[in-house]
Amino acid sequence: MNPGPGNHHTAFQPRSFLRNRHLQSVLASSRLIIPPHGPLIRHSGEFIIETPGGSKLLSYLSPHPHSRGMMILLHGWEGSSSSAYILAAGSYFFDRNFSVCRLNLRDHGESHHLNKGLFHGALIEETFDAVNAIARQAGNLPVYLLGFSLGANFALRVALRHSLAPVRNLQKVFAVSPPLDPLKTTQTIDNGLSMYRRYFLQKWKRSLRKKHRFFPDQYDFAGMLRASSCMELTEKMMAYFPEFSSYRAYFQLYTLTDKSFRNLNLPVKIFIADDDPVIALDDFRKLRDQRFLTVSRQPFGGHCGFVDLFPQRRWYNEQIFAELNNGGNG
Repeated sequence: MNPGPGNHHTAFQPRSFLRNRHLQSVLASSRLIIPPHGPLIRHSGEFIIETPGGSKLLSYLSPHPHSRGMMILLHGWEGSSSSAYILAAGSYFFDRNFSVCRLNLRDHGESHHLNKGLFHGALIEETFDAVNAIARQAGNLPVYLLGFSLGANFALRVALRHSLAPVRNLQKVFAVSPPLDPLKTTQTIDNGLSMYRRYFLQKWKRSLRKKHRFFPDQYDFAGMLRASSCMELTEKMMAYFPEFSSYRAYFQLYTLTDKSFRNLNLPVKIFIADDDPVIALDDFRKLRDQRFLTVSRQPFGGHCGFVDLFPQRRWYNEQIFAELNNGGNG
């Protein structure tokens, strides 16, 4: 495992007043520090992907007129293609001549009407198919996948599936603050600083209300919306997922361990902060660098933060760009 100071890239060393893990985590999603992203949006068009399994996923494709590759972005739980960190990454890479596709997971962004079924974290097949469809839009150009938080967990699983059914021209996968054990992460959210629990519960309940408006005969979330923790709501939601024997069985479907990565066949790089307030870091301490897997652990950064100011920057974007320019495997 490579700590920041030990690898060939620079470590994340923010200004001293930005080293608080909660401030970093809040800044990650703050709309107050989104960089100018006009060119990304002006070149953006809605792209609804119909997967072989019948799902529909909403994305926004920004083809660059002088593209050097396709960067696919995957947001976190209850985020969207318009999340601050997605727009920041999208504009960063678009300004450097990459085409960008901002993919929404099911029931995220303005996509609740597209599928009758509910989102859950084990929906890897439709997400993999969507990434494949986007990759085909790039023609013969290289394709890269960058995920954040839960989207980073999805990105890692796409990389694992790639070893069995290759995504066209997928060259590298990057994962920022991925939860490896979603059960532990959910428990950490509930038992940590209360603002995280309130934040995720509020957004999750809002999403369920929106789903009910589109499918009032299909869902009744009235009792579930009284849940006071993410674990309680997860347990109640299992009533709509009879395919899972329990919430533990459900979480296990997208739990990743050191053994999970043994069959990787393309470069994957994980960025994680030691001060992440919602990720169980014990799981990363058990991860070892492998031929295709590199873990960049930094002392600061919070959850999906890695933000510095004056000048404003998101450290991982610079690291990824440097790596793509160097052509190295991290």
